[in-house]
Amino acid sequence: MIKIITADGSAEKEFLREVERRNGETDKKISEIVSDIIENVMEKGDAAVKDYTLKFDGKLPEFYEVPLDEIHKALEDADEDFVNALLNAMENITEFHNRQKEQSFIDARPDGCILGQRVRGLDRVGLYVPGGTAAYPSSVLMNAVPAKIAGVKEIIMVTPPGKDGRPNPDILAAAAVVGVDRVFMAGGAQAIAALAYGTEEIPKVDKIVGPGNIFVATAKKLLYGKVDIDMIAGPSEILIIADKTANPAYLAADLMSQAEHDRLASAILITDSRQIAEETARELELQAASLERKDIIESSIGNYGAIIVTESISDAVELANSLAPEHLEIQVADPMKYLGCLDNAGSVFMGQYSPEPLGDYYAGPNHVLPTGGTARFFSPLSVYSFVKKSQFIYYTEQALLDAKDDIVCIARKEGLTAHAHAVEIRFDK
Repeated sequence: MIKIITADGSAEKEFLREVERRNGETDKKISEIVSDIIENVMEKGDAAVKDYTLKFDGKLPEFYEVPLDEIHKALEDADEDFVNALLNAMENITEFHNRQKEQSFIDARPDGCILGQRVRGLDRVGLYVPGGTAAYPSSVLMNAVPAKIAGVKEIIMVTPPGKDGRPNPDILAAAAVVGVDRVFMAGGAQAIAALAYGTEEIPKVDKIVGPGNIFVATAKKLLYGKVDIDMIAGPSEILIIADKTANPAYLAADLMSQAEHDRLASAILITDSRQIAEETARELELQAASLERKDIIESSIGNYGAIIVTESISDAVELANSLAPEHLEIQVADPMKYLGCLDNAGSVFMGQYSPEPLGDYYAGPNHVLPTGGTARFFSPLSVYSFVKKSQFIYYTEQALLDAKDDIVCIARKEGLTAHAHAVEIRFDK
């Protein structure tokens, strides 16, 4: 099922380039389709959104905006163990993200000048939540909790209806637990456009977050600038660094935990042990046979999975930093030894008892992570993602006089004489 590559400076790099190519530019045809959808929603608003819902989902929903009593009923009817699990997960997510809160500040100087920065939450955020088989209640928590902590005033959730025209009850239960303000039955690029521009019924938002298919991702990309977005998410990824002390059964299970997401998902193990490589490959064959998404796992791992055998763990770390994976597990004898060297990763999982699903659902750090190598410069979703900052300046007359010559000098060097004049006029007596 999985190829084993001996790192020689060439073979492993060729494979990693192939993995990177799967994150190529959006198909032009998809961009054209999405552009048409966006334009139609701009012109016709809710009517266009509902037309596309009928076209793509096969049936108009029972209601466009989900009534509050329906949201509360979903929570009441939900399995008790599921609700308790959501509540426990939300407690961990809240505790972690509370540490990210930033404070406004004022710097009052001895000369009477006052400088500072205001930090406050966005007014309104849109949360996209997929429906159907890709319905993830955990994403509702991961997106909404940091928004709430940041001080976002209103969270608008959009989610496509099921084949029966009703919302996914697990998603509604999660929305009730976390306190989403309003929920609309709309999906796809049309829902993203509605959030970006606003319609008669769906409010215009300042930022759109949440995962979606290629049409949703393309709409977010095209509308960035009109509205802020979290990130352009690509196929899921896991990279594991392991030494001879790792358990091959755990390694195989963790690789498949991401491979089952998507046929384009990438699952890679880098190890300095040939024995671990071969035993993990055997475990993959054994374990995959009993899993429900076996076909997807085999396709993903067959095309974009590999076990790379390096000379040392240091070489493995270097490869990991070049790939900048979404999820990075490090299963070695002393994982903390390497934490300071792992510079490019969305989230790092340390030790054999920190499997990736722990981060997906429960531990507290966010599971909305940069993909496709963008962990080199992007960060996970956080409280910081939902705030805006502005600066303020107060100078006294004497302080401006003291700074005048420097300001005028720089302005004139740039050829911006009106800038210089705006300062000089205050002292032309």
